[in-house]
Amino acid sequence: MDTDPAPLHLHRFDAARNMARFYALSLAPTLWGEVALVRRWGRIGTAGRQAIDTHPDAEAALAALHRLAWIKTRRGYTPV
Repeated sequence: MDTDPAPLHLHRFDAARNMARFYALSLAPTLWGEVALVRRWGRIGTAGRQAIDTHPDAEAALAALHRLAWIKTRRGYTPV
């Protein structure tokens, strides 16, 4: 996979709402030639939750990663 970006880690803090969250995005190859978009999220200091979305190629997975990163930054997450 030639367009493999570094994993993206985002944080969101809001002291008034006692909020300290993380959101992590990364790409990984699958055994069948697809590309998996791995998403992890939760409260900072916990294991959080995880979801894996498969895409047919690296371009589609990278586009999905950029779209999710854009959505999260609009919601107040900042890169770490």
